[in-house]
Amino acid sequence: MDSEMHFSSIATLGAGYRNGSISPVEVVRVLLDRIARLDPTLNSFITVLEADSLAQAESAQRELKAGSDRGPLHGVPIAIKDLIDMAGVPTTFASRAGSPRLAETDAVLVRNLRQAGAIILGKTNLLEYAYGAVHPDFGQTNNPWDPRRTSGGSSGGSAAAVAAGFCFAAVGTDTGGSIRIPASYCGVTGLKPSFGRVSLEGIQALSPSLDHAGPLTRSCADAALALEGMTGTRLHVPRAELSGLRIGIMHHPGAEKFLQTEVQAHFDQVTRELTRAGAHVRPIKVPDLELARETLIAIIEPEASLIHRDLLRNDPAGFSDITRAQLKAGFGISAVDYLDALRVRERLAADFQRAFESIDVIVSPSVPWVAPAEDPPVGGEEGAGEMMYSGVYNLVGLPAISVPCGMNSEGLPSGLQIVTSWHKDELALSIGLALEVTSPFDKLALQTQRLA
Repeated sequence: MDSEMHFSSIATLGAGYRNGSISPVEVVRVLLDRIARLDPTLNSFITVLEADSLAQAESAQRELKAGSDRGPLHGVPIAIKDLIDMAGVPTTFASRAGSPRLAETDAVLVRNLRQAGAIILGKTNLLEYAYGAVHPDFGQTNNPWDPRRTSGGSSGGSAAAVAAGFCFAAVGTDTGGSIRIPASYCGVTGLKPSFGRVSLEGIQALSPSLDHAGPLTRSCADAALALEGMTGTRLHVPRAELSGLRIGIMHHPGAEKFLQTEVQAHFDQVTRELTRAGAHVRPIKVPDLELARETLIAIIEPEASLIHRDLLRNDPAGFSDITRAQLKAGFGISAVDYLDALRVRERLAADFQRAFESIDVIVSPSVPWVAPAEDPPVGGEEGAGEMMYSGVYNLVGLPAISVPCGMNSEGLPSGLQIVTSWHKDELALSIGLALEVTSPFDKLALQTQRLA
């Protein structure tokens, strides 16, 4: 196996399987060894399914050799965030409250991925119940670019596993940026599909009206294949023609307070390249965008508290102090405030609908800074800054993807967020494909010797 095969694309891996130069069993063994050597530093996996993944690889190898080809994900090793059900595998939610729980059936997206032939290597670490805090018994997932920093939350285990070459794709969930934020910090691609595009059946809810599930990969092409596998549908994702594309640069009130100079420089470089490619780039504003943060919190908090009400009553000590406090805070949101937040969300959705009458895509930084040492508290000022560019798209349900767009002077990646209109997920992926050509990001620059 090539020394850098663990960083290859899904298409390249599949071609190797089909021409016989590599095999699923060989790949899984290499990845399991890599996880064993390097993940003690990163803490990206909670459960590694060593025996089961090898058995899956042997089955895929037999099927492919016999000419039974399930498609592009056949034999491709992936990972699943550990709040998603897998039959017979413990789900921990990275918590001691109600944990572990043994699922009897697979979540719908897991069933679809299995049917597509994907090999599930294990279940990845996350912030406790995806609610913005690390449980001390599970610990933070560290960043492959600098293990002294976080990989982000809440899908940080999935992002780090992809970035470190432990798997070729991973599944995450996103309620306020939890796929796109770690994707930006880890220099990978993270897609939050349109609301409802991916089934949430069999996934532990945080805020049902805001929750999304989506893939983390090393490219938009791989994200498209992973989304196909998760949904059990075929996608048509050609590279977008940038010339003539109408691009809006979203104005986010208060961004200057948080936006790092080098992140701004990376974003400006991409917009210059888009202009040179013939795109029509102009600034845009959406009324009341400054209300998005408080509106998001006014929805997340009561919905999360209702979901965890019985568990909080029966096993309060199982939660970390921060998560327990956040769950208690949700009971303080009045019905009037919750309903008012729903009305603001409707108004914001209408404003975005009007905006998309004159543009094709919205771009912004994914996060205003590179990976910090720790995940900021959800309810604090830094938490507001971290979700500044991402949370509003959970509110209105638009598809949004974070793609790598640069490295700062410390060797840390930043992300570009691409947002398209409802159900135009393929367009977001297509634009990302085009940007990967015009603004290549050296994904193989990962200095894994730091982890050795």
